Amino acid sequence: MELRRPECSVAVVEESGFTRAAARSHVVQSAVSATIASLERELRAPSLVRTGRQITLTDAGRQLLPEARAALDAARAAALPETPCTRSSVASATRCASAPRVRRE
Repeated sequence: MELRRPECSVAVVEESGFTRAAARSHVVQSAVSATIASLERELRAPSLVRTGRQITLTDAGRQLLPEARAALDAARAAALPETPCTRSSVASATRCASAPRVRRE
């Protein structure tokens, strides 16, 4: 499942800007802008009004935001339980490359 679009949308709103959303998402600001622009093209409507450094949701954005949050919540609920392979560490990354993934039920 592709979560980049809802993650970017929620981050931009919660962080009140593209630069802070990019930092939160560990990507460059232009990637966040491109992701939002792509989403708006697909929706055929702007989701945000950009006024200088201020971000305001449009009607489409207000409808999209709860859906984006719900998608992210569902993805988190379906995530694998934390194991040494899902924790962020260089040592475990090499061991986990070929480890089988088991879904939590």
